[in-house]
Amino acid sequence: MKPPDPERLCIHQVTLLERCDFCRSVDCLARNGVFKTAIWRDMLDAVGLKVAKRALADSGVAAPVFCSAGFLTAADPKTFNKALDDNRRRIEQAAELGAKVVVTLTGGLDPTAPDLDAARARAFDGLAQLLPAARATGVRLALEPLHPMVCGLRSVLSTLGDANDWLDQLDADDTLGLTVDSYALWWDPALKREIARAGKRIQSFHVSDWRPETRDVRLDRGMPGDGLIDNRKIRSWLEMTGFDGLIEVEIFSALDWWRRDPDEVVRTIKARYASFL
Repeated sequence: MKPPDPERLCIHQVTLLERCDFCRSVDCLARNGVFKTAIWRDMLDAVGLKVAKRALADSGVAAPVFCSAGFLTAADPKTFNKALDDNRRRIEQAAELGAKVVVTLTGGLDPTAPDLDAARARAFDGLAQLLPAARATGVRLALEPLHPMVCGLRSVLSTLGDANDWLDQLDADDTLGLTVDSYALWWDPALKREIARAGKRIQSFHVSDWRPETRDVRLDRGMPGDGLIDNRKIRSWLEMTGFDGLIEVEIFSALDWWRRDPDEVVRTIKARYASFL
């Protein structure tokens, strides 16, 4: 299988967390010849929308993806409605920054109301309520299932099959799509089948690697080639559906890559891109 077109490479800002703020991250990417990124909401909040827009314009880096919206599982109605309002603001921010895709998580299980079915129902309802805001801006919400280990913390939706079921029920393919994250889904024996089922719904493809002995359930992702995931095979399954979108490197690595020089990180990604993606 041929390496992907270098123009498809997108490096998420979060991959450079700890050593870079919003502005330094886009400067680092541009300096190393990478001109696509996914905005990380906390890094955006730290500098504000005006500064972020200027930094993107000055660097020449485009931000076609925004991470993340969602987190719609709170049992308290006031907290739930506050989350809806925050999501509408995030959708507007994404549109203003030029992002076409907003990666959307359900949120984890509310510790005050540990009823998993009820949490999923709230997240489903919240997603439905966000459709008008997304449709009005032309932004697409890309629902992202996450690994079962973070069900209690980040996502009560764990499989691409369940995400496909939700999109079937919501019947809003003009506005809703899916995110396939290899780190979250590589273990699923139904993954190839569900990717084929998803087809054109797939809007975002995140890649990293699973270390054989991970040291943290969220913050020890490997660089492609560091671990066990066959990212190239997963890419081939996506491309069988006609997917030719961005290949987005997203690495949460508090114990390794976040500690390294950001230029080294970007150069390593570019080198690994041809061999492992």
